[in-house]
Amino acid sequence: MAREKCVLAYSGGMDSTISVVWIQEQYDLDIVTLTVDLGAGPEIEGVRERAASAGAIDSLVWDVRDEFVSDYVWRGLKAGAMYEGVYVLSTALGRPLMAKKLVEAARQVGATAVAHGCTGKGNDQVRFDSGIMTLAAHGDPLRIIAPAREWGMTRDEEKLYAQKAGLKLREVGDDQRVYSIDRNLWGLAIEGEDLEDTWFAPPEDAYSWTRPVTDTPDEATEVEISFEQGVPVALDGKKLGGVALIERLNDLAGMHGIGRVDHLENRLVGIKSREVYETPAAVVLHDALRALETACLARDQQRMRSYVGQQYADLVYDGRWFTGLREDLDAMIDSTMRYVTGDVRMRLFKGSATVTGRRSPYSLYDFGLATYSKDDEFDHAAAKGFIDIYSLPARIQHRNQTMHDAR
Repeated sequence: MAREKCVLAYSGGMDSTISVVWIQEQYDLDIVTLTVDLGAGPEIEGVRERAASAGAIDSLVWDVRDEFVSDYVWRGLKAGAMYEGVYVLSTALGRPLMAKKLVEAARQVGATAVAHGCTGKGNDQVRFDSGIMTLAAHGDPLRIIAPAREWGMTRDEEKLYAQKAGLKLREVGDDQRVYSIDRNLWGLAIEGEDLEDTWFAPPEDAYSWTRPVTDTPDEATEVEISFEQGVPVALDGKKLGGVALIERLNDLAGMHGIGRVDHLENRLVGIKSREVYETPAAVVLHDALRALETACLARDQQRMRSYVGQQYADLVYDGRWFTGLREDLDAMIDSTMRYVTGDVRMRLFKGSATVTGRRSPYSLYDFGLATYSKDDEFDHAAAKGFIDIYSLPARIQHRNQTMHDAR
């Protein structure tokens, strides 16, 4: 009788490669690995061979970059979703899509279980488990296996386990420095032993997308980004698909040292964690879209979008993508973005992305009303009556209450 199958989310890294061996030993299941390509770049090379060497009976590699950008990245960008004001949610936005594909793969190969390499004190376990349980609620139930959460091994023990299993792991270099890297189009998240002391700066070799400022060009690069209803559609007047546009901006901004984030982050499970990210394109696009919003949105719209963006960031970070609330927020954000169309010029230089111009056919900026030149069209005489009415409640309160107390 054939053994039951388990589909394992597989990156080719240490945790997921060890998991292939461990699940077979502990659960007596055949392993089918699923590598969901969200823009993993060189990290994805050789995943089939590594999975096979660890004992997987099959290895699926699905390119979902276009779906990731159109259905997840652009939604987060339009919402202005930046967790704690700095993290563009590159990893967090990818997890619900990976959970979705895990369920799809399990149904496709007839698996009774799915697995991921998340630890017991991270955020990703919540994002994966919640997504899988929600999407698999109809149909045969799927068992969720989380080896790194179950086995209780330290990093050093994992290395020894890998050596005993005869596994060659990509994170271990000549100097035995180990990084756990999660990469997609929207950003690169780096964790490792050399990053856990919050007093020490991340070693330069932890970074792969961005140059140190001392090694950036001495001349700035200006780039013009065009948006349609909040979605980036062109660079320097050239129409580009979402994947190509992000890749091009990652190269340009990374060359100028833009997008490094070193953050002490509040994890969902209640602990603080030092997180290091590289998000060149995301930083530039968030700044550019916010600049365009200042032209196209009224004050109350801007403030409400900002509030919704905070809620959206928490929702994504906390693994609540597959909820009615997220769909409701998307509907509001799409409505807010209906006139956010236009161009933004950005200056990339020495680690900074600076807005130097914005224009839109729907701009609320009126030169005739804003200028102090001879072309001024503002009715200055109207200001006195406006101020009289505007200040009336404060004057009444001061007269009837504050002055009364003073007596």
